[in-house]
Amino acid sequence: MKIAVIGAGATGSLFTWFFHRAGEEVWLLDIHPDRAEIIRQNGITLEGISGDHRFSPRIALDPREIGPVDLVLIAVKSYHTEAAVESAAQLLSRGAFVLTLQNGIGNLEKIAAAVGKDRTLGGSTAQGSTLLGPGRIRHAGKGDTIIGEISGPPTERVEKIVTALRQGGAEANSTSNLEGVIWGKILVNAGINPLTALTRLKNGELLNYPGTRAVMQAAVSEGEKIAQVKNIRLPYEDAITRTEAVCRATAGNISSMLQDVLKRKRTEIANINGALAREGETLGIPTPVNQTLAGLVQALEESYSQRVENL
Repeated sequence: MKIAVIGAGATGSLFTWFFHRAGEEVWLLDIHPDRAEIIRQNGITLEGISGDHRFSPRIALDPREIGPVDLVLIAVKSYHTEAAVESAAQLLSRGAFVLTLQNGIGNLEKIAAAVGKDRTLGGSTAQGSTLLGPGRIRHAGKGDTIIGEISGPPTERVEKIVTALRQGGAEANSTSNLEGVIWGKILVNAGINPLTALTRLKNGELLNYPGTRAVMQAAVSEGEKIAQVKNIRLPYEDAITRTEAVCRATAGNISSMLQDVLKRKRTEIANINGALAREGETLGIPTPVNQTLAGLVQALEESYSQRVENL
């Protein structure tokens, strides 16, 4: 396959490595000229649990430099989805399709509306990656990547991607329950990400304190009630148990939302806890904890320049 990965951050760079290692023709599409030039000159350096590697992917700033591809992987933050889809539409050859593994709710629908439901695949990944600098990432945690069609059983194109990821060293599987997989991840993210961002604790440390553990459980429980009312079949039996298991499995990870806060960047809170709060309001389900977490992280973003770091 000829693959274009939109977004040269932590996730995009990691999946570029997986596809590169599998022998696919893979391109990175970036919007940052300085970073793109660094990667063009020096390649990407990867360290961590996959070992130390350096590779030189093809990289472009303009979709026209890449030309038609078979697969577009969107690996940008949720608030950049619309812009990424505009680029993706310019890259699609006849029979090509777009895959999103982004966090949060709503990305799949935006992509399908832009390029067509028949050209859209979705999924989630538990791979942990930290951006250390332009063209430098740390593979911090392994986890399954699950891919599926918007509805129905896995197709040949889904299995082709799964096979490529496995050949590249990633754990990957297909699903016939994409909605459940996406919601299964958002509930875990809703419990972990905002609390790490607010407390600056690593994932596993959230379980060490009664306060953070209680708030995490309450946020996840609210989300689980919404999923039940929507008749969503989650990929696990109990959302709180699953979230705590993820905390333990990724104990040393710095969550993506905490990475954003430490860099004083915009977070994806609106597409995670904010999205659950909006869903709850629509369905008449109270979500005070998710509303509070969304409000606090939003306030944290808006007050970066006013924060007191030292007395």
